[in-house]
Order: sequence, then structure tokens, then C-alpha cells
Amino acid sequence: MLTGIALRPLVLLLPALMSCSIALASPLPVPTGRVLLALSGDITHTNVGDEAHFDRAMLEALPARVIETHTPWHSDRGRYEGPLVRALLETVGAAEAEQVRIRALNHYEAEVPVADFRRHDVILAMTRDGDPLTIREYGPLFVLYPFDEHPELLTEAIRFRSVWHVERIIVP
Repeated sequence: MLTGIALRPLVLLLPALMSCSIALASPLPVPTGRVLLALSGDITHTNVGDEAHFDRAMLEALPARVIETHTPWHSDRGRYEGPLVRALLETVGAAEAEQVRIRALNHYEAEVPVADFRRHDVILAMTRDGDPLTIREYGPLFVLYPFDEHPELLTEAIRFRSVWHVERIIVP
């Protein structure tokens, strides 16, 4: 039997727990700018039909990271910034997925294990050295692994997963 003293911590936690569940259940805002990314498939939080669409401001509002690294596609080190892919998946309710398909503007697709995003701070790079990524510079979104921090990532498999010109993420 719980006494009043034992119930007090639970009663104090109840409003916080209720606000967390409400926040998780609330829908995503609808993008007001040009849509840069769409997520579809097995997601629970949507904002346009059964998909989640993100404009630049929405992506910038997600937990982000800066990665200073060389890449197999650039001759010099760059300072890249963008949202963590794992934060994006959490936002749309797909954090428990095993894998995702990432599609580029030219319809190239790569299957990526979500474990990559849990193990490493993989970002959807939106800027390089402070400038927005253009299509000429692998943008507007580029799946970027922290290569300099983890040289073991410089493998053919990871290079194929480092999709640039990202337009869609599909959660099977």
C-alpha cells in the first residue's frame, strides 16, 4: 500500500509526464518555406498527409552538430553543420526503425542502418564553412559522417551511404 509520502513524488511527476506525452503526440508544424526534405513510410508524426515535410527553418530547429572533417569528395577540410539524423528520426517517430532508404534528387537511393546514426553523430549537412550547400556543392542536404573523428568510416559501404542532394528519407 502506498502512503501519502510515497505518492507525493508520483503526484509531482504527473504534470511533467503528461506534458511529455502531449508534446510527443502533437503534430509537426506545416512548413512555410520551400520544402527541402520529405520523410515517408513507417512514421508516426506527419504534417502533410501521411508524410513529414521540412523546410530549412524546421531543419535548423532540430538538434544540430558541427563536423569539421575531410571527405572523400573534397580536397580540403570543411566545417559542416546540420541536424543530427537520429534527432530527425525521433522527431517523426521513427527512432526505432532498423534501416532507412535515403533518396537523392537524381533518384539514387542508399539503404542505411539506423544503427549508424545511433553510433555516430551523422548529420544532414546544410552548410559548409558557414555557407548553405548548393546543388553544385552536394546540397541542399548531404548525409555526412564524422570521417576525421572516426577514420574507420572511410569504407566503400559508408561512402555509398553518404548521399548528397538528399530529398527524401523512407522508413520501411
